[in-house]
Amino acid sequence: MVRSARPGSPPEAIRWKDIMDQRTPPDLSRDAEAAARAVCLSAARRAGAQDRDGGFPGEDIADLARLGLLAAPVPAALGGAGLGEESGAGMLAAVLRLIGSGSLALGRLYEGHVNALQLIGQYGTADQSVRLFGDARAGHLFGVWNTEPAGAGLALEAAGDGLSLSGAKSFASGAGFVTRALVTAGCPGGGGTLMLVVPLEAGSRADLSAWRAQGMRASATGTLDFSGISLADGDILGEPGDYFRQPAFSGGAWRFLAVQLGGIEAVFDAWRAHLVRLGRGTDPHQLARLGEGAIAVEGARHWVARAAALASGGTNDGALAAPRIVAFVNLARLAVEKAGLDVLQLAQRSVGLPGFLNGHPLERLSRDLATYLRQPGPDRALTGAAAEILAAGEGVADLWDGGAP
Repeated sequence: MVRSARPGSPPEAIRWKDIMDQRTPPDLSRDAEAAARAVCLSAARRAGAQDRDGGFPGEDIADLARLGLLAAPVPAALGGAGLGEESGAGMLAAVLRLIGSGSLALGRLYEGHVNALQLIGQYGTADQSVRLFGDARAGHLFGVWNTEPAGAGLALEAAGDGLSLSGAKSFASGAGFVTRALVTAGCPGGGGTLMLVVPLEAGSRADLSAWRAQGMRASATGTLDFSGISLADGDILGEPGDYFRQPAFSGGAWRFLAVQLGGIEAVFDAWRAHLVRLGRGTDPHQLARLGEGAIAVEGARHWVARAAALASGGTNDGALAAPRIVAFVNLARLAVEKAGLDVLQLAQRSVGLPGFLNGHPLERLSRDLATYLRQPGPDRALTGAAAEILAAGEGVADLWDGGAP
């Protein structure tokens, strides 16, 4: 928690202290980025203690709730700040980046929370929106879980006059802490895939024993067994197949890219601070590596900003076809991954062995970033984007926005 600004701190640091210390949430229509900066600072200080098997950033989630960031993605008309709406994409990208730079585990959890609320806003009925957005304002943590263990996929079954679940979800970040889980499940009789929003009790049904990852240890990622949970029709969100509709399904990847960008920036800043602290900044080889790293970071920033704009409809004509949007976001996925891997390689070579020792700022940041950069289907994302480009009739300058101004 920020209690006082350090001597010589910039004015922004004092602003962050004010945000953290105030008793009522700030007006996030204006202050979402300032609130995210405050969370970034406190999360970065706590991240080392949370870096353990079964760890979870509980105090940071409490800060997100207290400062209004859990409710911020709710549409403004329903008591939020509209951070999850198309018009808020630029601010959302900044918030996700800042939270990710403080803690990638926290950023992963917050991105899932935002994703769930956006899906509710897109597919929920009026009654569902009022109820579930009210839960977000009350401090419930949402998550989106769609990965399943082999042979134990989640299924919705008829049970008397109601509905019941059988099966589990795996690689579920926030398992045991998420209290509103948006999950995919097979329809009774094989009628497709539905989205469900399942209320859960904190501390129940989760098994974190298999999550012994190199990084992202504080994300509480595990398996959650839903078998026997009873549901009502009001827990079903949208129609069969809605979860996979494009461009939202693939295009929404820009959100986790923004979180990854924050992690890349954190690695870069830890690397630069190491050089400054040891007085090694005059070495031309170190300067060359730092310059290459800065190019990678800035390139990733541009890819994320452009992907967020395209996926949210912020194009010159606002009418890009879904396959074209998906192709760009898929390219952005690969570009941000490459930037992250480049920065990791440059930073580790520059810092050397100390950067691999427990307690060095770079060590945990590198593990978390290397783990979070591993996303599903990178080869398919690249070749799918290339196929869309190959089939296009336009020149490359016209693919995404009708040409340069």
